[in-house]
Amino acid sequence: MKLKVNAVHFTADSSLVDFIQRKLNKLDHFHDRITGADVYLKLEKGDKSAVQKKLLEVNLHVPGKTIFVKEEGESFEEATDLALDVLTRQVKKVKQKQSDKGKTKPIVAEVDSFLNED
Repeated sequence: MKLKVNAVHFTADSSLVDFIQRKLNKLDHFHDRITGADVYLKLEKGDKSAVQKKLLEVNLHVPGKTIFVKEEGESFEEATDLALDVLTRQVKKVKQKQSDKGKTKPIVAEVDSFLNED
């Protein structure tokens, strides 16, 4: 999966980018046609100016759909884990809908018309 990480107003450490890449690569187990993801890392000031919450936004690109998740945490790693849980559920749902769409529903014949024929 092609991953694009954008750190807003700071520079992301390579170990953080590798961590996010490893986590998001786990989504390939649930859907084999994920084309890529855009990840946005932001620092959000809390009540106290010294405390900054970490905000992670993910746009996951699946054929025919884009899945968006926004999570915040005390660290980017925590926010990534939270986002991964949500993305896993959403990717499974999209995969199920796509596989159901290809299946045809059985046609039920009208039994009454056969029974009423004399």
